[in-house]
Amino acid sequence: MNPSGLRRQAIFFLVLTALLWSSSGLLIKIMGWQALSILSARSMIAIVVFWVYLRHLKFRWTHLQVAGAIGYAGAQMLFIMATKLTTAANAIFLQYTSPIYIILLGYWWLGERPQPADWISLFVIFAGLLLFFGDDLSFNGFSGNVLAALSGMAMAVMVLCMRRQKDGVPAHTVLLGNILSALIGLPFLLQEAWTLSSLGIVSYLGTFQIGLSFVFYSIAIKHVPALESTLILSIEPILNPLWVFLVIGEVPGRVALIGSMLVFGAVTARAMISARATA
Repeated sequence: MNPSGLRRQAIFFLVLTALLWSSSGLLIKIMGWQALSILSARSMIAIVVFWVYLRHLKFRWTHLQVAGAIGYAGAQMLFIMATKLTTAANAIFLQYTSPIYIILLGYWWLGERPQPADWISLFVIFAGLLLFFGDDLSFNGFSGNVLAALSGMAMAVMVLCMRRQKDGVPAHTVLLGNILSALIGLPFLLQEAWTLSSLGIVSYLGTFQIGLSFVFYSIAIKHVPALESTLILSIEPILNPLWVFLVIGEVPGRVALIGSMLVFGAVTARAMISARATA
């Protein structure tokens, strides 16, 4: 496949990744388990998915693999903890400050200079997120807000380390991150009672929401710059309430709908500009 075709495929995979990531919020709320128990259980299942995908393991224990794995585990753990201590809106909004850190470090570390379209998209996306979450954002839950911001930093570390391995196998970083996540939450998981419902939910979360989504992501990040990939993934917090609407029937307000249209519009426009540039 030519570079243009690989880039279009990568953008499609990133959209699928955002779609799968967005399905976690509703399911995690349904479960009565502790947050770190869910983290461990879904990571264990995701390990199997990546093991099948990779077929063989080649851990080189490079600083990129280890740092990326720590960033992955940190982003997952800190975000779940943040949602327990602050509003869900604060948690997801502050996590998606990660493009700021990617801009600050991406050019220096990856040599990927932000394009004018990146700056415009970033501004529009943040404006859209502010409109979407406006009524729910607050200064309450200071410790949760700090953890959410730290999860954004950890996410940036993961993205940058995986992008730096574009000529290697970024999936090994995610596999190592899932092993670390599984071990972190294992003491909490051992305290949980398993039911058919909990087994079904964690099986979906591990297989699709984490496992398959990060397979898509590890393929896509090899062909799309770090900042652009994160901008595309910013549709995740907009898609998340879609599942709530479909299952519970909760309809977003008019301002929230305008915000979601801004985010989708900015992401679509940036992807189209990128596609034309490589055509």
